[in-house]
Amino acid sequence: MNLNLKDKSQCKYDAVSLGEVMLRLDPGEGRIRTARSFRAWEGGGEYNVIRGLHKCFRMDTAVLTAFAENEVGYLMQDFIEQGGVDTSLIKWMKTDGIGRVCRNGLNFTERGFGIRGAVGCSDRANTAISKATPEDFDFEYIFGKLGVRWLHTGGIYAALSEQSCKTVLEAVKTAKKYGTVVSYDLNYRPSMWSAIGGIEKAQEVNKEIAKYVDVMIGNEEDFTACLGLEIEGNDKNLKELNLDGYKKMIQQAADIYPNFKVIATTLREVKTATVNDWSAICWSDGTVYKAKDYKALEIMDRVGGGDSFASGLIYGLMTTENAEMAVNYGAAHGALAMTTPGDTTMANLKEVEAIMGGAGSRVQR
Repeated sequence: MNLNLKDKSQCKYDAVSLGEVMLRLDPGEGRIRTARSFRAWEGGGEYNVIRGLHKCFRMDTAVLTAFAENEVGYLMQDFIEQGGVDTSLIKWMKTDGIGRVCRNGLNFTERGFGIRGAVGCSDRANTAISKATPEDFDFEYIFGKLGVRWLHTGGIYAALSEQSCKTVLEAVKTAKKYGTVVSYDLNYRPSMWSAIGGIEKAQEVNKEIAKYVDVMIGNEEDFTACLGLEIEGNDKNLKELNLDGYKKMIQQAADIYPNFKVIATTLREVKTATVNDWSAICWSDGTVYKAKDYKALEIMDRVGGGDSFASGLIYGLMTTENAEMAVNYGAAHGALAMTTPGDTTMANLKEVEAIMGGAGSRVQR
């Protein structure tokens, strides 16, 4: 595998993400519908990855997003800065005070427990980032002058609006023009695509974006819904897709898109909301590598586990260019992230590598 990563000395940033960051409101052990108080966090599919790359893996990162310029926007900025991610590239947009011009997104999330699954209730229409254009970020300056080694974005951002479809495509094109490695998490959400054309629009947009992607991430539904892959038995019951089925799916994607240098997917079997089997696989140069299995993994908060997998994978690829090592970084980091509350990681590199090496959960004193 040769990702042709730009030298760090030529770039201000190791990695940047492009996508929406929302205010997450969490009722803790309770339910959204009966809560009288919420704990506030920040979170977003693309941002969670870049925060993990800094907070856990100590890389220099920045977030490309937009906020309505009000008190909630400033709160979001403060959360991001506490995570150590550079906020200087954020686009601030004027608003009218009640959100008609633009607003900041909210995401209510309950963790679930046992037989009660996790629940998300987002309020994100008409947000500042959904209206952002390429000119709002000046991609030529960011990728051509400042220098970026890696761009991460994904299908959640692409699905926000007709404008976000155009903006993400311009971003990946410009990144490739200047030699930046591009990763993309398909992250298919049918409820989000329904407002702008449904699965047909999802395929139109994602198939075009895929032409510029080096590292493609997604699960079986993502690949079938977003890229139109046809996997035998997939239309009957996605849960029945076994490891051989995943390998065939990934090889089909690699055949259609020869620009993919790495394809990765998490493997999750949900036993209860708080107990999952967890692993991942990664394809590179015609070989599929499987991460260590985390059987009966006890979960506190599964939201963001896939994003933490992606940040571990990216760290492994950037530092080792070894797909087998990278997928194990990803699986271990994702597993650890799901043992703590909130979208984002609370792990560090030492802990991730200890889990990769088989460290147990005995008390540390």
